[in-house]
Amino acid sequence: MAPVTSSELVSVVAARELADTGTVFAGIGLPTLAASLAQHTVAPDLEVVYESGVCGAHPDGLPETIADAVLVTGAEAVLDMPTLFGSVLQGGHIDVGFLGAAQIDRWGNLNSSVIGDWHAPRVRLPGPGGATEVMAGADAVFVVMRRHDPRSFVDELDFCTSPGPDRALADGVRPAGRGVTRVITDLGVLSRDGVGQELTLTALRRGVSVERVRAATGWPLRVAADPATLADPTDAELATLRTAIDPERVYLR
Repeated sequence: MAPVTSSELVSVVAARELADTGTVFAGIGLPTLAASLAQHTVAPDLEVVYESGVCGAHPDGLPETIADAVLVTGAEAVLDMPTLFGSVLQGGHIDVGFLGAAQIDRWGNLNSSVIGDWHAPRVRLPGPGGATEVMAGADAVFVVMRRHDPRSFVDELDFCTSPGPDRALADGVRPAGRGVTRVITDLGVLSRDGVGQELTLTALRRGVSVERVRAATGWPLRVAADPATLADPTDAELATLRTAIDPERVYLR
């Protein structure tokens, strides 16, 4: 088989993390790949919900946007936005929310708005979409990052788009969920259980050292006493990703 790319590795690791998960709120891209792979492997009964209101999606092809028509075909339900966000998310019906971001800090707060000063940013980003509501309402949040470097893993966010529960509580808001509990990157996995805990390195990609991950992180990273070594993607997992889920390599760049 061809060498494993970082996108394939992250998708496989994220899919494995979804074992025993009932409902996942998935974004387009790597979260969609991970959710689909989980349905093919460790979580065949996983229910996937999309921000467009599609619940229980069973697409016959890879969706390219959250409004892609393939998501509607065969779906269990299509809800309006007030019902999706007000009843499903705020009602506590999402086990895991999948998010991405441009920056993340040690407490799992996310920036997807601007890089640089808010009034004169170097880069203006798409913004949160429904990420703020997912952060507050899902029981747990997994963040998928293609690259692990100090520009993305920062000591202080340039802007806080989606505050985790620690920051929300400091501002007098009590969210329902635990916030970010997993960050999956091309170097390993960072974990926390919830309020009051920093992200900690709990698993490493084979061949990656603790020192390399610390050097790629913009804060003094905590490390588990005995971080696990991630199992390599299996031939079956890679074949499913490459031939059944994303044969055109829309997201598997």
